[in-house]
Amino acid sequence: MMRVVVIAALGIASVGQAAGQRDAGGDPASDVNPFIGTTNGGNVFPGVSLPFGMVAFSPEETPLPGQRTASAAPGGYEWRANGIRGFSLTHVSGTGCTGASGDIPIMPVTGAVEMSPASAAAGMRYASMLDHAEETASPGRYAVRLGNGVKVDLGATDRTAVGRFTFPADRPANLLFRTSDSEVGSTASTIAIDPVTRTVTGSVTSGNFCGYLAADRRESYYTLHFVAVFDQPFEVGGTWRDDKVMPGAAQGGGGTSYGTEGHPPAGKGAGGWIRFDPKRTPVVTMRVGISYVDSAGARANLARESPAGTTLEATQVAGRAIWNRRLGQIAIEGGARDERTVFYTALYHALLTPNLYSDADGRYRGFDGAVHRLSRGQGAQYANYSGWDVYRSQLQLVTLLDPRRGADIAQSLLNQADQNGGVWDRWTHLTGATSVMNGDPSPASVAAIYAFGGRSFDAKRAYASLKRAATVPTEKDLSRKGCPVLCIGQRPGLDQWLRLHYMPVGAPGWGTASDTLELAAADFGLSELARATGDREGARLFRARSGWWRNLFNPKATPQGGYIQPRNADGSWPRFDPAGEDAFVEGSGAQYLWMVPFDAGGLIAALGGPAAASRRLDAFFRKPDGSWAVTKSGPLHAEMDNEPSIAAPWLYLFTGEPWKTQETVREAMRRIWTNTPAGISGNDDLGQMSSWYVWSALGVYPLYPGRADLVVGSPSFSGVTIRRPGARIVIRAKGAGPAAPYVQSLKVDGQRREQAWLPARFVERGGTLDFTLAPTPDRAWGKTPPPSFSPD
Repeated sequence: MMRVVVIAALGIASVGQAAGQRDAGGDPASDVNPFIGTTNGGNVFPGVSLPFGMVAFSPEETPLPGQRTASAAPGGYEWRANGIRGFSLTHVSGTGCTGASGDIPIMPVTGAVEMSPASAAAGMRYASMLDHAEETASPGRYAVRLGNGVKVDLGATDRTAVGRFTFPADRPANLLFRTSDSEVGSTASTIAIDPVTRTVTGSVTSGNFCGYLAADRRESYYTLHFVAVFDQPFEVGGTWRDDKVMPGAAQGGGGTSYGTEGHPPAGKGAGGWIRFDPKRTPVVTMRVGISYVDSAGARANLARESPAGTTLEATQVAGRAIWNRRLGQIAIEGGARDERTVFYTALYHALLTPNLYSDADGRYRGFDGAVHRLSRGQGAQYANYSGWDVYRSQLQLVTLLDPRRGADIAQSLLNQADQNGGVWDRWTHLTGATSVMNGDPSPASVAAIYAFGGRSFDAKRAYASLKRAATVPTEKDLSRKGCPVLCIGQRPGLDQWLRLHYMPVGAPGWGTASDTLELAAADFGLSELARATGDREGARLFRARSGWWRNLFNPKATPQGGYIQPRNADGSWPRFDPAGEDAFVEGSGAQYLWMVPFDAGGLIAALGGPAAASRRLDAFFRKPDGSWAVTKSGPLHAEMDNEPSIAAPWLYLFTGEPWKTQETVREAMRRIWTNTPAGISGNDDLGQMSSWYVWSALGVYPLYPGRADLVVGSPSFSGVTIRRPGARIVIRAKGAGPAAPYVQSLKVDGQRREQAWLPARFVERGGTLDFTLAPTPDRAWGKTPPPSFSPD
């Protein structure tokens, strides 16, 4: 979502993996390279976090030359940047816009603090140069030797961070807490320094995700509290606010504001620093607890997860063990080293979000500002839901591996809506309903969680709430506040959707043609949830509404054939260019043509049948000379590094040509996903794009929003074992290899199968898939199309 892409030409083959790593076996963490995706717009971070952890302890780099933002990239880290300004306690993986969270950057410096770190004149004075040769990252650990001579070594638990700072003995040893300097700024912060108890406490109030895109949405919506305890004595250094330094002050505070353009302006900010004696105590260990409830919660989280006596080494070993258990749920056999690294790194990134939000005692602060406790049977409250992205395949992967966690995520979304006036927001950041992107992804998200086995949430009440939101327009749905990108309604323009059965040009929203397709997918997901919860009439109603995409299909849109295109409220068709993005979101009309994954048969019929649709798909994925066009080939071709195109290769299954799906998916994997910093070409979107890679490498994909049926591609590895509670899926692929993507045969539990799809019961019960692959296609296998769910 919200592409902020930086293109770089990098000649790096492999980076950042710890020395002595070996094939995964019982240590799949050894095959993870956290630096993949740290340039070229991937926007992931290399620092340390547990699966779905609240804490993500990672560097905040200084901006690249010419950048107007506070950080080098939305994840806080850009491989090409060469300066670090702190190590923040929170991050969100793979976002677009200009960042989110990045709270409480903590920075060791080896010079005197005489000028305010917030001063525009300070420049790089309180940052340090970064040399990648002095840096390492792996699941559970991040370490770097900074240019100022300080060695930094980091670890984390779910809600706490542990850091060790080794200062040079011959220089000053100061530790800055940049309390106000979240990635996109803040409106308030506090700091209190207590050398008697060796403690620094404070908070920051921030939010402002994508706020620069809408002047009426630049707002704070969360407060993070922290408690940092040190194992060595220190002295009060002082505090600063804006340009003023207050040496010896033990308390302070202030925010950056969001300026006039939605970013923190130069010269604004606050924080404080402490001073160590490097000759007596050059090695300092810090333990930090955080909470979004209050300071007492941060202190309690620290006492529970990293009590006094906790060592950095023990924290890192425990973190790696946790990652090995999660990554080890998918055990692979075969594949070259880079292939294994790309796979396990994609799985790693797919399991970072959503993020734990409730404290260890079950409390959390809701969207209404009140303190709540977990619902009956709920294990944890989660936050950071990029719905427009993750409804497509990430939540399905998370729930496949851990149905209980999936159910907790669904309950979290319901809790958020309850506290947000019944609105299921499209993109929630902590307690902020940011409303970024378009459509209504929550129905398909919740239905997918239910379909993949996440059942321990209040599904009937969730369905009732979503049904009301889909049938009763609210004042927010009619509002244009935040539009076009951050429209505040759950379904902007819902009244027009219900009246016209499509979103007309000029309706509230971002892109009315893509809004129509997203709402059709939402209604398909809602029909599946209605069926699951026993509302047969609702299931029929929303299945019928899922067919309203047809009201934007114009068979005479261009001389070359029909397209889904914008339409006026009076039914007329405006001028249309399939290469244009007018009325579409992050894509062209040509790219959105294929975004009807639940009714592919209906789309193919509208295009003139399988042969005609196949020719259109061929022209979409290949240039006129026959070469591939899966990425960076222009608006008339696929862009497989972004969500609108990622379902399209699987539509060859519906033209009776599964071999084209197999080769196209494999080509996109090969071209976009590499073991380099540029190895995620586009925002990873909280693990969504990484989840697409994982599913594709497994050889199956959850194409249908809200259903657990899987369509079949071809596996990348000779063997895969997926372990989930109560079931095991084994995938064997004879002949698997980079040059052999083509399926010759498939057996399911020993029985030959000629169809390129699997029913939902396979996910529920598990089973064995035996593929035979080859370098040349078998054009006779799999010609019968998978199910297509038309409204008729």
